[in-house]
Amino acid sequence: MRSEAAPQLGGVERFASAGKGRGLRARRRFAVGELLLSCPAYVAVLTVSERGSHCDGCFARKEGLSKCGRCKQAFYCNVECQKEDWPMHKLECASMCTFGQNWHPSETVRLTARIIAKQKIHPERTQSEKLLAVKEFESHLDKLDNEKRELIQNDIAALHHFYSKHLDYPDNAALVVLFAQVNCNGFTIEDEELSHLGSAIFPDVALMNHSCCPNVIVTYKGTLAEVRAVREIEPGEEIFSSYIDLLYPTEDRNDRLRDSYFFSCDCRECTTKEKDKEKLEICKLNDPPSAETVKDMIKYARNVIEEFRRAKHYKYILCLTLTAVVELLEICELSLDKMGAVFEDSNVYMLHMMYQAMGVCLYVQDWEGALYYGQKIIRPYSKHYPSYSLNVASMWLKLGRLYMALKNRTAGVKALKRAIAIMEVAHGKDHPYISEIKKELEDH
Repeated sequence: MRSEAAPQLGGVERFASAGKGRGLRARRRFAVGELLLSCPAYVAVLTVSERGSHCDGCFARKEGLSKCGRCKQAFYCNVECQKEDWPMHKLECASMCTFGQNWHPSETVRLTARIIAKQKIHPERTQSEKLLAVKEFESHLDKLDNEKRELIQNDIAALHHFYSKHLDYPDNAALVVLFAQVNCNGFTIEDEELSHLGSAIFPDVALMNHSCCPNVIVTYKGTLAEVRAVREIEPGEEIFSSYIDLLYPTEDRNDRLRDSYFFSCDCRECTTKEKDKEKLEICKLNDPPSAETVKDMIKYARNVIEEFRRAKHYKYILCLTLTAVVELLEICELSLDKMGAVFEDSNVYMLHMMYQAMGVCLYVQDWEGALYYGQKIIRPYSKHYPSYSLNVASMWLKLGRLYMALKNRTAGVKALKRAIAIMEVAHGKDHPYISEIKKELEDH
């Protein structure tokens, strides 16, 4: 039975989810593609690399943005966007002027600074907190190990270093809680190709619990989060989104959930592990590899994925040179050769390294190389990911744009239409990204 005091928002309501704490459930039926709720960002920060191509206030992608007259590092659509963002941007503006190129707080630090300021200037509940207030966020403080606590202390030090003039800091203990809350409840905003645009806090969206077979998907329209059904939802049914990339097998997914969110998933997919065999497909050989060989190769794959992640992060910080790009591509190719002796191309670890190799090819504008990897990826992606997956849509979109760039219009149109079919469900038919893709089709 629903408590009479349970907060409601249109067709959804907050409720006590058995074994999961708070949750969100449907009060009526929702069809595939239907919007359940939308939530403006409580606070948001545009990633530094997108400054100049996206508005710092509304995240709109435009040409001819206007610079902030003081710091010259923030860009806006117009005066209205700049004025609206000023209560948040002023936290950084003077500091940017002071530090210049040495101004580099993490997005987590930037988000946290904005939360502190927002709570001071707007202590009452906002339009983003109709179902869940920021102060109600779980911190899982008791589950933090020494390494995570040390990382939070580093973030607190950075907060003090880069912000001072416009912030009244809570004490250290309160800051530890706040950073822990941001780490567990922050969202990454991505564009139509899943490129990183920034980070944000969407309290009402954070109310949803996780499932590896979700019934909704979260997409973004600027700094507005929208939640749409990806399968039919009945009245009384709990609303589940996915917190993680669903490509990987059960053990990997739950390792990630435990590390980042401090729980293991008990959804149908995690209980049955029914997709794991396909995701970990082994080469069909006359003399198949032993169980020990497969186990060792999975361990190698996990290690090389982490090695590549660290190498890419380090090289991007130093700005990718041609030599660095070649080194990254070599890591991908060598690991693919080694894993290919045991794994089929459709194995998710092979797909992971192909995706990384495709990304490197796109970075250096090697369109043929990127297309080669994308063509190998798309079919297994369509099999391994759930219906209406943004990962599948973005891969069709990349392939479509690559085909168009390489003058293969027939294949390009087909791929772009496949992307649109998924995005019309996930993003809604009126989303600006879909309008842009349709214009690309007209222009070609």
